Amino acid sequence: MSTQKISFYNLAWRWHFYAGLFVAPFMVLLALTGIIYLFKPQLDPLMYGELLKVQTAEHALSADEQLQRAKAAYPNAAISKYLPPADATSSAQFVMHNGGREVTVFVDPYRGTVLGEQDSKYNLQAIARALHGELMIGTVGDRLVELAAGWGVMLVVSGLYLWWPRGKSSAGVLWPRVNSRGRVFWRDMHAVTGFWGASLLLVMLLSGMTWTGFWGKQYADLWNTFPAAMWNNVPQSDQQARVLNTASQQTVPWAMENTPMPMSGDHAEHMNHGAMHSGPAAPTLRLQQVVDLANARHVEPGYSITFPTTAEGVFTVAVFANDPRNDATLHVDQYTGKVLADVRWAHYNLVARATETGVMLHEGKMFGWVNQLIVLLICLMILLSAVSGVVIWWKRRPHGGLGVPPLRHDLPKWKTAMVIMLALAIIFPLVGASLILVWALDRLVLSRFFAQRESASGSA
Repeated sequence: MSTQKISFYNLAWRWHFYAGLFVAPFMVLLALTGIIYLFKPQLDPLMYGELLKVQTAEHALSADEQLQRAKAAYPNAAISKYLPPADATSSAQFVMHNGGREVTVFVDPYRGTVLGEQDSKYNLQAIARALHGELMIGTVGDRLVELAAGWGVMLVVSGLYLWWPRGKSSAGVLWPRVNSRGRVFWRDMHAVTGFWGASLLLVMLLSGMTWTGFWGKQYADLWNTFPAAMWNNVPQSDQQARVLNTASQQTVPWAMENTPMPMSGDHAEHMNHGAMHSGPAAPTLRLQQVVDLANARHVEPGYSITFPTTAEGVFTVAVFANDPRNDATLHVDQYTGKVLADVRWAHYNLVARATETGVMLHEGKMFGWVNQLIVLLICLMILLSAVSGVVIWWKRRPHGGLGVPPLRHDLPKWKTAMVIMLALAIIFPLVGASLILVWALDRLVLSRFFAQRESASGSA
């Protein structure tokens, strides 16, 4: 006597549906903004060539002379960062707060001419980055993106279960049935694209989540550590280096975000609990001296110099390199020029190295144009999966209904799925809380609501 094989297909489909309903809009947005940011190296010269590129000359002005030209053009501005020319044909850049706006001012390093300005928060790349990271709505947006990424993992896992071959033909499984029409065609595009892109999408989701404000911070605090001896003789403030990063601009590498910000001055270590003094910065170290120090320590071109903002603040030289092995973060005493911290790839632990590498692969910077093309392909696959999923749903949904896949109530507990959901809940607490909420909503409200509608339509 054979027992009937239990199928959890509809249950997996139901959760895949819920995940897709929530995730699809975010995936489309993340893919589109990701493509824009991915091609920043190509788009910026096309859009802002007159600001970024200069004609070379025999002699270049010092960083201090460039600073004076910028100050003369913007006498009421507070300058916060300097980006030396990355090569002989690049302009110098000064980030400053002027009239309630944060702007980047471009200066010809040979002639001292101010080439123009750009709003630091409202240019194409800054907007794309801010949308990608927090939807331009701050903490709430950051949490929503984190939830979308976590539910994206659920989408991939449930999608692979639904894709799993249950017949002998490879058509519609490994490649789409190109001669098909209608819902079958879109189903094949969705399933086949999802299968081939599943592992790549997981890498993108997990590497992206390391930057989130909730899970990413917990992940960094748990796994990203440096030997305590590195900071033994360094007076520390109560701030961490993550304050230098914003939604629209990246200054220090991920590995440095949870490290302490040192303090300048011999008296700094005697400050009350290491709190940053409210007095304004008055550095005696010249900007050119900081540039010379960075060059002497072989910091890769493309670095930035963040100015101190308080009497105990420091100059921070940082490069978030395309190849993380060239990362560098230096904190420099604003009075003496002493290097209080110099952190490189060699100081990163294995988790930090893996994470930094994942981030650079995620952003398409690790292997040049090859990396860009791979990430572009992933983004296009995400867009195709999202669009085809919406089309499938639209074609199968009943008139006036949501089209939630039906739920069988006679199924036993699906232990494998419960283990997977429990693992996701433990690894991603925010996602776990939302899973419990959706499960309760589905069990207590939605299933009863749809059951009543079905019985009502059946008796009509």
